[in-house]
Amino acid sequence: MALALLANSTSLFKRSTREEPPSWSQKPISAGYIGSQLKEIDKTRSSLIISYELENNTDSDYHLADGPEVVILSKLKTDGSFSQQEPVRLAYPVFLPAKQHARLAIEITQPFSWPVEKDAGYLDKMRNFVKDRLENVGEFVLFDQTNHWQLELPSGWDQLQEAPQAGN
Repeated sequence: MALALLANSTSLFKRSTREEPPSWSQKPISAGYIGSQLKEIDKTRSSLIISYELENNTDSDYHLADGPEVVILSKLKTDGSFSQQEPVRLAYPVFLPAKQHARLAIEITQPFSWPVEKDAGYLDKMRNFVKDRLENVGEFVLFDQTNHWQLELPSGWDQLQEAPQAGN
């Protein structure tokens, strides 16, 4: 009887390992940081838009649209864990043809009392808004749940905090 139980538990173990969901694949699609832009939505809210250039090295087309099948997480600098503390979404749908390039933008919308341009701390307030959003973010990672693949969206915004800002 003990031998029969052992045989059944072994076959159950094998069955459960075969039914594990597939791991997230990293497709040969690469992303490069282009730039960031802060936009006023209204007097109480602003959007930080971060743009990327995508390169599709596959023979397949990909379509990404904002919705439950696309999840974008922040990967934290401190410990590499994922965070959903900031609501990040695609700024617009993206079609990425096989062997082609396309632009992708993500958007973080948050409450922000947009300062008047005559305010002496105008630029500092805007820089601090961006810094607060991105200070602990090492990169963003996009997960396409339909195709079960992920895309790493690298950092490039450290230069925003270091460089003196003029104009926009």
